[in-house]
Amino acid sequence: MRVIVLSMVACFVAPGLAAAQDAAAGERVFAQCRACHQVGPSARSAVGPILNGLFGRKAGSYEGYAYSPANKNSGLTWDEATFRDYIKDPKAKIPGTKMIYAGLKNEQQVNDLVAYLKQFDATGNKAAN
Repeated sequence: MRVIVLSMVACFVAPGLAAAQDAAAGERVFAQCRACHQVGPSARSAVGPILNGLFGRKAGSYEGYAYSPANKNSGLTWDEATFRDYIKDPKAKIPGTKMIYAGLKNEQQVNDLVAYLKQFDATGNKAAN
């Protein structure tokens, strides 16, 4: 009987654990973003804008980066839900964006990437936990 109960508990708890965000794993996911984007205190705009302080920032507003009109005029503000939709299919979320990335489809990798990016404030410093 105890085995059955423990198995049932595991079935209900495991899905919640799978959705947990892991910033260290997110750093590994970010490796595919690094070709175009940077984070951290010494980050600079490259092919894409700096992603420091992304959440809460208006889309197309990072000073000194030449955004597409589609991005600048999207009216979006980056929060978790908006970023999650965008990173899964950038061209569907903002038609006309310059971002050529096909999208990150793996939900756990999206969770981890969000956790990683949320660490960085607008100056590129990691927030104290």
